[in-house]
Amino acid sequence: MKINQNTVLQGQRVTLVPYTSAHVPRYHEWMQSEELQRLTASEPLTLEQEYEMQRSWRDDADKCTFIVLDTERWSRQAHADEDCMVGDVNLFLTDTEDPTLGEIEIMIAEPSYRGRGFGKEATLMMMSYGVRNLGITKFEAKIGQENEASICMFKKLHFKEVAVNSVFQEVTLRLDVTDQERRWLLEQTNHVEEKSYVELKLPAGVLET
Repeated sequence: MKINQNTVLQGQRVTLVPYTSAHVPRYHEWMQSEELQRLTASEPLTLEQEYEMQRSWRDDADKCTFIVLDTERWSRQAHADEDCMVGDVNLFLTDTEDPTLGEIEIMIAEPSYRGRGFGKEATLMMMSYGVRNLGITKFEAKIGQENEASICMFKKLHFKEVAVNSVFQEVTLRLDVTDQERRWLLEQTNHVEEKSYVELKLPAGVLET
């Protein structure tokens, strides 16, 4: 999505950066995992197909994607994004009749980062971004029934289970962003700093004219 192609959201544990071609090789590596393919209901792609997917997602008006980085590791300037990647978070605005509905997905691909609050913070940051910048007032999450950790996390974020699809073995959870939920969400993310990706990527002094 064009709107977030220069946006960095820096939180305590995680930093969200736009998905660029530089991230594709590591992402492709992750998606060779049969476990991740199963959990994300994804088919394996070739590296070239992955590059094509990244380009189409960047230009697609109904998909908003950030790569999730380890803030502590990334803030030490010596590390490139690719060395700090732990997962990704997506918002799909695919309901043509309701542009205020966003389907949210979170993937913590690095096993050593699971169960440590990285997914929770990344999800809250993406939800807050969706509410503030994309006009989202309703969120849905579709999760495989076997993925109990993810279902449990979304329920802690006030999502309610609204449907079970036995054919796809999938649970749908939903959150309506009332004024109270919006206040809570913005409180949970009031520590997040929004920055320019281009400026962070350029060496010091380059922007000075």
